[in-house]
Amino acid sequence: MRLTRFIKIASTFYRYGLDEFFEDRPRLRLIHGLMRILPVPRDLGQPLPVRVRLALESLGPIFVKFGQVLSTRRDLLPADYADELARLQDDVPPFDGALAREVVEKGLGKPLDAIYSEFNSVPVASASVAQVHYARLKNADGSAGHEVAVKVLRPGIAPVIAQDLALMRTLAGLVERYLPDGKRLKPREVVAEFDRHLHDELDLMHEAGNASQLRRNFVGSDQLIVPEVYFDLCSRQVMTMEWMRGIPVSQIDALKNAGIDLKKLSRFGVEIFFTQVFRHGFFHADMHPGNIFVAPDGRYIALDFGIVGSLTELDKHYLAVNFLAFFNRDYLRVATAHIESGWVPKDTRAEELEAAVRTVCEPIFEKPLSQISFGLVLLRLFETSRRFNVEIQPQLVLLQKTLLNIEGLGRQLDPDLDLWATAKPFLVKWMNEQVGWRGLIKTLKNEAPNWATTLPALPRKINEALSAKHAELLITGYTHLMREQKRQNFLLGVIAILLVGLLFWR
Repeated sequence: MRLTRFIKIASTFYRYGLDEFFEDRPRLRLIHGLMRILPVPRDLGQPLPVRVRLALESLGPIFVKFGQVLSTRRDLLPADYADELARLQDDVPPFDGALAREVVEKGLGKPLDAIYSEFNSVPVASASVAQVHYARLKNADGSAGHEVAVKVLRPGIAPVIAQDLALMRTLAGLVERYLPDGKRLKPREVVAEFDRHLHDELDLMHEAGNASQLRRNFVGSDQLIVPEVYFDLCSRQVMTMEWMRGIPVSQIDALKNAGIDLKKLSRFGVEIFFTQVFRHGFFHADMHPGNIFVAPDGRYIALDFGIVGSLTELDKHYLAVNFLAFFNRDYLRVATAHIESGWVPKDTRAEELEAAVRTVCEPIFEKPLSQISFGLVLLRLFETSRRFNVEIQPQLVLLQKTLLNIEGLGRQLDPDLDLWATAKPFLVKWMNEQVGWRGLIKTLKNEAPNWATTLPALPRKINEALSAKHAELLITGYTHLMREQKRQNFLLGVIAILLVGLLFWR
């Protein structure tokens, strides 16, 4: 089976002329020569990046999805290839509705009629991994209940994915070994990243958990609606969630006819993105137009939660520092932040990186802010990053992909969208909360539980130190305890001052 699939891949490569990648590689000339004897018609009428996209489309949904993931790695790919791969669409025929019913019954362990009062066998949407059906829950008295969307995993997809991933790993190893730029492109790491995302999507309980977290983060929001998940009707193969009614965000005329304020909607998109990133550290990482609807009241509706990103406090801090440094044209701070965060090698000269960043950004800043594309700045910085061996973190790649989606969506809704002007007040406020006196109070609150356990233990630690047999140990322990005591006294003094200050401030 794997040999058959490998021959199919080789034939597709030859058909679209992708063997050109091997032409100038002496160690791969044999492969190039063998391909030429294949009885396959050639299709060479398009530029090579276009042929790469067509080849992936012809190889099926898993390769299409791989191309979509690859299109986000603009730190690795030339711009023309990344742009072409970004055009890949999940246009997959649905599987039979009777099969979907079987998967639901097996996944939930009940007859379909015992769960839903209505289940439409014709899917409303279909993709490479799953498809979605309209249904209605059944109340305890047998009457029709809430409308729901039932996402059903494509049957038999796991073995297909495993087979294609195995071949992708083989191809990645060949690329890394034989192409001059192979190691820098990190093909095996890219395939591993794709493998991780794909297996997350294969477990619908994982997606249900993502949706639930995002809904909890935005409960009561006047900007975003996240559907409720019915966990008792979810399994690895099935996910049941609240049915959402709205207008696809890409249908601009329909939004206008519905009286939706497009400028307000575009601003909401930016604010939602930065709220997810900097307040929650948890963001929807697949916010393309197909996954976003608009409710009648003008709020966004988020769908499809298979891919999310998360950020540590350190990630958030360095991102905010970078964003604000860009806003203030402080390129040296951008360079030092990259070095401090470990995104570039420690021996990188900050002045050299500063000059490279200035070369990219300064011409852009000469334009009015409303004419600046933040996404374009990112893409040019990624080109610069290759020279300085910047280590692009997986979570930051997802972030970059999401930001490009948000900016593209926002400018579609409002061509005059000033993403930077919308984002800067948010970031300034967030940074003030982190590093100002509010940030200090927040840190003290977080540390309070540690002090509650440390302070009562001090007498025991003193006793242990006094019972030490060796004078050197005694002196060392005493010195350490005195320092600890001074530190605790200082902290307690700070707390007392802050508490008094807060009382008067209120």
